[in-house]
Amino acid sequence: MIKLKTYSFKIATLLSFAIVISSCSNTKFLQENQMLYTGAKINIKNDTLSKKEKSNLKEALQDQLRPKPNSSFLGLRPRLYIYNITKEPKKQKGLRYWLKYKIGEKPVLLGDVDREFNKKIIVNYSENKGFFNAKASSDTIAKNKKAQVIYKVRPGARYLISQVNFPEDSTVINSEIQSIKDKTFLKVGSHFDLDVIKAERQRIDEHLKNRGFYYFSPDNIIVQADSTVMKEPKVELFVKLKKNTPEIAKDQFTINKTIVFADYNIDDVKLGKYGVPYKTDSVKVYNDLYIIDPENKFKPKIFDRTLYFNRGDLYNRKDHNLSLNRLISLGVFKFVKNEFVVSDSLNHKFDAYYLLTPRPFQSLRLETLGKTNSANYTGGEVNLNWTNRNFFRGAEQLKGSIYGATDIQVGGPKDANNIIRFGANAQLSIPRIVAPFKFHSSSAYVPRTNVNLGYEYLSRTKLYTLHNFNTSFGYVWKENERKEHDLKVIEVTLVKPQNVSDEYLEQITGNVDKGIEANPSLQRVIDKQLIFGPTYSYTYTTTMLPKKNTFYYKGSVDLAGTITGLVSGADAKAGKQKELFNIPFSQYAKMEHDFRYYRKVNEKSTIATRAVVGVGLPYGNSTTMPYVKQFFVGGSNSVRAFRARTLGPGSYDPRNQEANFFFDQSGDIKLELNAEYRANIYKFLNAAVFADAGNVWLLNEDPEKPGGKFSKDFAKEIAVGAGVGLRLDFSILILRLDLAVPLRVPYYEEGNRWTFDKIDFGSGAWRKDNLILNIAIGYPF
Repeated sequence: MIKLKTYSFKIATLLSFAIVISSCSNTKFLQENQMLYTGAKINIKNDTLSKKEKSNLKEALQDQLRPKPNSSFLGLRPRLYIYNITKEPKKQKGLRYWLKYKIGEKPVLLGDVDREFNKKIIVNYSENKGFFNAKASSDTIAKNKKAQVIYKVRPGARYLISQVNFPEDSTVINSEIQSIKDKTFLKVGSHFDLDVIKAERQRIDEHLKNRGFYYFSPDNIIVQADSTVMKEPKVELFVKLKKNTPEIAKDQFTINKTIVFADYNIDDVKLGKYGVPYKTDSVKVYNDLYIIDPENKFKPKIFDRTLYFNRGDLYNRKDHNLSLNRLISLGVFKFVKNEFVVSDSLNHKFDAYYLLTPRPFQSLRLETLGKTNSANYTGGEVNLNWTNRNFFRGAEQLKGSIYGATDIQVGGPKDANNIIRFGANAQLSIPRIVAPFKFHSSSAYVPRTNVNLGYEYLSRTKLYTLHNFNTSFGYVWKENERKEHDLKVIEVTLVKPQNVSDEYLEQITGNVDKGIEANPSLQRVIDKQLIFGPTYSYTYTTTMLPKKNTFYYKGSVDLAGTITGLVSGADAKAGKQKELFNIPFSQYAKMEHDFRYYRKVNEKSTIATRAVVGVGLPYGNSTTMPYVKQFFVGGSNSVRAFRARTLGPGSYDPRNQEANFFFDQSGDIKLELNAEYRANIYKFLNAAVFADAGNVWLLNEDPEKPGGKFSKDFAKEIAVGAGVGLRLDFSILILRLDLAVPLRVPYYEEGNRWTFDKIDFGSGAWRKDNLILNIAIGYPF
């Protein structure tokens, strides 16, 4: 049971610490005529606004006020206190300077507050939101050398839009504006709002840019408001061009020539007017494209597939951005610059210049990695990666890597078995769809055809050796920044065992004389495996958008041996298992769904949640899922209160396994739920509180793993854990430390699975067995 004395001592310690900090008042460091500014309060006096409208206006006005008071935590100001107690450093470096000016925070004084300026800000913001008669006053409340400023706001009535007018004339640009006026953001009956007016100007500008008006700007549009036409608080709006709009902004431009400088270097090429080269060494004409590539580094057709402008086309901002994005997504250019130069002002034509600076085509990178895992294995890995970004002169990327790794068990059983791995991978990525049919994509992202080939040698000393061959052919394409498809038309995996030791075979068959129980499930690890078939995954995400609530979803389908199994009439349950190359091929259907939802609480905190559901169904030529295709839970990116691959299936107790063969539990069904509250403490330092739940199950009963089959009582077998974490976010690298504790253990006796009554913080054994520290790179989800 929980030790109350331990809890009492900890609570008393925390309270004592809080009292000490609170007693060290920051005001004692102030001079006689100084007052600490504790913030502002806004009181809105208006009887016509709803409670929600008042709250929204108050929150918005609060954000406008400057300066902000010193940051606080639970009513205390620890950063200000650190600043006050740290002596002035003699140099602008060292520990004292870092404490005072990086960790500490300079006091914000009442004298720093310009109340008249803030009142003008309040009135101005209110008017922009339609409160044309807004007034503001201020008062100051001071006590014990602390001061708070109270702003009283009388916004008055909020004006509504009574009518929206788009005056007509005979110009081409006006006819374009008239054609989209029915889609205006300015609606009759809506409140006057300057932000909506700005959005309306952007909307018109975007349409005109897509209709050839390259030199037009949102600033050329004026929205005039007339509030004198009615006695009620209403306003009439007039949307029209400014009188001083340049003539060139009213002209529609078409494309004359498209010139590509495929090997542009600003240091080597002289620039003419508008910053484009005026001297060229060679020009190739390819389907209306003028390509300058003296060293023939690129095939002309890659530009024809990538650029969307043709001679005579009306300028279109959409095609403009599309071409630039596709050039960048080729991955072969370091810099991409675009210029439009007027070549025929009378007929409103200009030339499009693309100035492309290639990246180094080849690169070689050596990576080393040290690691440790929960099975007391420590080791390292070395990777040598080579990349050619323009292998066939068509922006094809050829990547090759060789690697070697070793894992040595430094703790645990004396006769532990070490792991040695080495292998090689090669991938050819072609920036187009290679297929017997035509594939047209108008996406800003170039579709790719990927061909992969790999081999891995894995040796567990004294146990077995595995040879793993894999290859795949497929396509990756993005519809837009939110939607991505990954289709592997064929993916093949071949696993062949070698040098299986008598010791390992003895664990499978058992040995009564040595007291070793049979464990037939270990046979699956050394079975020959042939897996082939298509796989498909779809990703939809809004996480890159500046929204309060964002969503991520990835769904995948894996179908192995389907057509071959149907054609051959394979039926393993009926004893009709078929083979290819003397190896039984796997036949199954597997599906997995990963849902993530992120809610931004405020600027410094976020709630992140995830739900993962997966099912694998063996059929036809297979009675079980291939081991390498099953699901696992536990570890630093899963249920963090349990070590990797030690959970499940179901209520099966993995502690029954022989010590020499560490936990490696798998299942055909997976369910996982995660929730995490993330908060920024100071600059790069973030904290988190999290809870995880999940498990895996088998579809069919396995006598070697009692309790592992999925049943209607699956909810009782879900493991639960919780913990806290620290994250060091250095932008390019996020180092994560999560400390977790199991709250519900599925392999305990039913009715005794919750661990609350077993917690004894004074027990070293409990801490060793239940406090799990995860050290990882990046966020778990």
